[in-house]
Amino acid sequence: MDVTLVSMPWASVSYPSLACGILKAAAERGGKHRVTVVDANLDFFDWMHRELGTGLREYDFFSLDSYFQGCGDWVFTSALHDDEEWRVEEFRAALRGEVDDEVLRLCERLHELVPNWISEYAEELAGTAGDVVGLTTTFQQNSASLALARGLKRLDPSVRTVLGGANCEGRQGAAWHRNFDFVDFVVRGEGEVAFPALLDCLASGEDPRALPGLCWRDGSEIGANPPSAAPLAPGSIVAPDFGAYFDRHARSAAAAEVEPKLVVEGARGCWWGEKHHCTFCGLNGSFLQFRSKSPQRFHDELLDLVARHQVLDVYLVDNILDMAYFETVLPRLEESGCDLRIQCEVKSNLRFDQLRRLTRAGVVQVQPGIENLSSRVLQLMDKGVSGCQNVRFLRDASSLGLTVMWNYLCGFPGETDDDYEAVIDQFPALHHLPPMDGADRIALERFSPYFDDPGLGLRQRGPDPQYARNYDLPPAELAEIAYLFTSDPAGVGHELEKRLLAAAEEWRAHHPASELDHVRIGSEVVISDDRPSFGQHEHVLVGDDVALFDALDRPRSAATLGRHFGPRVQDRLLRWQEAGLVFTDDGHHVHVVPEATNQWQLRIG
Repeated sequence: MDVTLVSMPWASVSYPSLACGILKAAAERGGKHRVTVVDANLDFFDWMHRELGTGLREYDFFSLDSYFQGCGDWVFTSALHDDEEWRVEEFRAALRGEVDDEVLRLCERLHELVPNWISEYAEELAGTAGDVVGLTTTFQQNSASLALARGLKRLDPSVRTVLGGANCEGRQGAAWHRNFDFVDFVVRGEGEVAFPALLDCLASGEDPRALPGLCWRDGSEIGANPPSAAPLAPGSIVAPDFGAYFDRHARSAAAAEVEPKLVVEGARGCWWGEKHHCTFCGLNGSFLQFRSKSPQRFHDELLDLVARHQVLDVYLVDNILDMAYFETVLPRLEESGCDLRIQCEVKSNLRFDQLRRLTRAGVVQVQPGIENLSSRVLQLMDKGVSGCQNVRFLRDASSLGLTVMWNYLCGFPGETDDDYEAVIDQFPALHHLPPMDGADRIALERFSPYFDDPGLGLRQRGPDPQYARNYDLPPAELAEIAYLFTSDPAGVGHELEKRLLAAAEEWRAHHPASELDHVRIGSEVVISDDRPSFGQHEHVLVGDDVALFDALDRPRSAATLGRHFGPRVQDRLLRWQEAGLVFTDDGHHVHVVPEATNQWQLRIG
């Protein structure tokens, strides 16, 4: 079979589609099928840039920032529904005040223009698409992918269209297939086996209707087969073939704004989620079971991709890093001599020595899933960490120069204003540490424990309004395609939420001008403080104060500190907290003073 795999807007233009790369490699094994990957997201970026003078900032709004409002999907509804006026007034009313007026006008302008782009793009693609066109859909790719599939089927009814990706998990995939008859097949679950098997059946004329996870149609008859009961073994996870993406990126207007990154995969699932599924997390809809590639294989695949594409920036998509890699893969990457710049997701209870191993291996940015600084709220999430541990992570990452991506979440059933007030009061003491990217109430996500079990507290729910704006379907079908749902607000009240958002914004605003660090000079610890909320100070710790400071390197309970330093330690802790040197939560304390960068460089030689 001649196959075309398409990555539509609003996939990031900064790295290739991992899904398309994996399916290309899987389908071409054995030489039975020929696969071309089309980076339609780059083509669309260049069209936007040429027609409207837009750049990466505008594209990223639709790719990333608008996910919870559905702006990216709405832009393509005019092409999907053949209506340039598709629910413009409804969209405008819903988003006015939510997004900047200039961005809102851009949404409407794109909405007016994309039918022509889809029509022209489908006509261009139809001449070379071959027998099968596969479209991967994650985040805001639904409407664009459906619109292109519809355009292709109009031009050539014989072409087989296949939809897959994270937005097709479970009932969602069956609903997309059921409601859009120009989609011939939907592949649900891990596609390395199912998609090549579908191609084999189509090539040989065999009936594909028995394939696990496949949604199929035969005339007026449609079916949705149950997915495979077992996850793919780690040895069967295919290494991607990124084809011509990097050459295409180099010819794109995006190349002037962003360097391309490799996207790699070492594991699937979540080893923490297997034991304690975070209550709000809807990731890993098919299989939560953690599976990782062998250290040797992952190491070799990563360095092979680096050498083949001559790209050192690496985005590791794993939901959580395999802890075994700390003793296997990371030391070997350090020894490789490659000046890698890796972004990965980790758990926030890592020790300083583990974070240092990450930096030595080339990790420059981490997403640790911090989400909150109150231990009680973190318990409601089932995160398995404390507020003080999260602060320690921010402190140690700052010492090592690691960029940290994190968000502050609220709105958990059972939380109270008291869980936030004492923590928010301490935010000024943390202004020198990496600030959160944003703060907001949690969204109710399909596949999360909150979604699966209304008894956990989020009882009233319905599909997020974006789905009704974007698709002309009955309410019951909207509930099937939806990944995001609304529910009655839980947890903290509106006034406390406003205070949290304001405090988070203040943290981000004050961070560039806030400095706090320490060095050791002989037996003394010298702390330099220059934070707007505390002024310029130099604290010199000697004797027992140094011992207490060292003890507070990790969270300690008041009782433990009292046993080691006597009852008067409470007075010192209070003074240090008033000076913004110590963070306290749930009866535990940890100091917030990173090591000065030159001090760390001396420690590692």
